[in-house]
Amino acid sequence: MSRITSVFKSGRKALIAYITAGYPDIKATAKIALALAGSGCDFIELGIPFSDPLADGATIQKASYQALQRGTTPQSCLEVAAEISGKIDMPLVFMTYYNPVLNFGLEAFCKSCVKAGINGLIVPDLPPEEGMELETITRKKDLDLVYLLAPTSTGERINEVAERSRGFIYLVSLTGVTGTRDILSPELEGFVKRVRQKASQALCVGFGISTTEHARRATSVSDVVILGSRLIQLIEEDPTLVRLKSFVASLRKAIDTEKTTGR
Repeated sequence: MSRITSVFKSGRKALIAYITAGYPDIKATAKIALALAGSGCDFIELGIPFSDPLADGATIQKASYQALQRGTTPQSCLEVAAEISGKIDMPLVFMTYYNPVLNFGLEAFCKSCVKAGINGLIVPDLPPEEGMELETITRKKDLDLVYLLAPTSTGERINEVAERSRGFIYLVSLTGVTGTRDILSPELEGFVKRVRQKASQALCVGFGISTTEHARRATSVSDVVILGSRLIQLIEEDPTLVRLKSFVASLRKAIDTEKTTGR
């Protein structure tokens, strides 16, 4: 059992917080991660900033651009991940696009991830058809490579991801990019149900989750919820992190009302 998978045996719904490494600066990243850990998160998803973040909306694009402008690199992300993993006892997952990994070198990147305390990778622009090389390396290194599914995914794609995704399956709640939304798709429950019929892994819902009610609804049918853009907004609005910690605590309280599936 991987470290990520073990979280889903804890008897409660899981909360993953996404932050962009290097935003608002690299020194602040570890401080923010510690604040999130102390407020009720179960995982930290650390985004490696990239110049062409095609799955991300305006908020995370802006954060990534600022981080890059301040000199954040995959190497500095590894260094801050090592700092974080030395201070908190919870899984760390990198969210990255494929190009930075390819440029770093697949084997070298995965080896560096393990050394830094990273437990898994989410690569939104890497489909299973093109993921076998990285998948093979991550399996050897005991890293979980997480694949994504969208509401438009076919039954064939759901079957493939159910066979190959490790740690959990990331369910994109809508057809679009990351970002806060006023409402979630009315088709969310049906989408999760379709995947649940095929998959034994924990199911995680992300994209568009921005309120406690969104989180409660998502975890009423899934095992995990991921928030990112709203957290980035709160960091920008209140650098003291007081609002961030309060919001995450309210999310924790909201999703704790939902019973675990037992996965």
